[in-house]
Amino acid sequence: MQMMKSSLMALAIAAATSQLAFADVQDDAVAKKNLSSQAKSNGFLEDSHVDLLSRNFAFLRDFKNNSSSSQSYRNEWAQGEMLTLTSGFTQGTVGVGVDAFGYLGLKLNSGNGTGGTGLLPNDHVSADGDKNYGGNDEYAKAGGAVKLRVSETVAKYGDMRTTAPVFATGDSRLLPETATGFNVMSKEISGLVAEAGHFTAFSNRNSSNFDDELTTNYSRVAVDAISYFGATYAVTDELSTRFYASEVEDNWRQYYANLNYGVALADDQKLAVDFNIYRTNDYGNARSGEIGNTTFSLAPSYALGAHKFTVAYQQVRGDTPFDYVGGSSIVLANYVQYSDFNGAGTKSYQARYDLNMASFGVPGLSFMTRYVTGSEGESSSDVYTAKLGDTHGGKSWEQDFEAKYVFQEGPAKDLSLRLREAVYRGNTAANKVTGADANEVRLIAEYPLSIL
Repeated sequence: MQMMKSSLMALAIAAATSQLAFADVQDDAVAKKNLSSQAKSNGFLEDSHVDLLSRNFAFLRDFKNNSSSSQSYRNEWAQGEMLTLTSGFTQGTVGVGVDAFGYLGLKLNSGNGTGGTGLLPNDHVSADGDKNYGGNDEYAKAGGAVKLRVSETVAKYGDMRTTAPVFATGDSRLLPETATGFNVMSKEISGLVAEAGHFTAFSNRNSSNFDDELTTNYSRVAVDAISYFGATYAVTDELSTRFYASEVEDNWRQYYANLNYGVALADDQKLAVDFNIYRTNDYGNARSGEIGNTTFSLAPSYALGAHKFTVAYQQVRGDTPFDYVGGSSIVLANYVQYSDFNGAGTKSYQARYDLNMASFGVPGLSFMTRYVTGSEGESSSDVYTAKLGDTHGGKSWEQDFEAKYVFQEGPAKDLSLRLREAVYRGNTAANKVTGADANEVRLIAEYPLSIL
């Protein structure tokens, strides 16, 4: 009996010891999980990676009634190489790192008089002064930013790409746009991403310079600086919101809000709605003129298996277009391939269909088609009238088609092939904002490669 008691006591002690050891392991795992990103840093080199994106881009735009220019079409083909280095952070309370990039663009084709697609710089000038004579043989740029991290907050200064809805650099041609300034992004609170930035210079998509002017897209005014702050908050897994405010020095102050909600109705069904709204008011010396513009879009969608159906409504309220700085600083439903549908007083409607062929046994293959129609009910005022003319009564439509295939395996894994087509038609008033009627084709091949 005494031996049995001793055995039971030993078993109890062993079980208790095992339970305590397991609890310590759990506590260590929880503690490690709760560490900030900076506390978990492995080091400057250990967390670094180098990536290369190769992009081959062919662009054809066939004008149908380009009365403002003798150019009847634009046709260029180019190869781009984008090398990026993203370092880790040094260990310690304050981590230090570097982000750097090197971009190279090479002309494959750009005949006399067919330049101006935005793929290449156009420094060649014809005898009659036409700068669309032909693209440069090559161009390149390299830059970088120093970054500091404390806990979950990262501050950067230098040359970088931005993604804020009030100031986003574009990537719709061969090489991306970049901006020079500082950016701070914080994720200290779960579900909340806060951001602030101040930028004073720009590098256009087809430029080697880092001191290009920040310029408004429609009033065409050069500005000294743009500043912004904002936040994105995931309220639930289904609901998220964004709020941003920006100031374009001596031009305007702009405010942005977004509400995005998506709910699964069944395993293969989802209903979603995306609402975006901007409010722009002139500020300071109001170099773009008097502005009191409210622009919004509402886009509900329904996904059923491989199919997704979207409709959208967009409206510009005010006697100026919805204007912005930066190639992609417009998060609206009807900002499409050729037109923004953002002239003064414009109301526009969209119908869109997406098809994912993975459900039909072809993963990586997808299609998209959409049709947008719009009408403009106001005449642009003061500065905009001087630059664009009278846009009252404008009517236009655009039809887009896109096919994309991404290789899923083998030596070409992650290689993507993309065809984008657009047909745009508008009357004289609408074309003062958007440009001439055109048929457009873009062929894009991209191959990402992780080097380190």
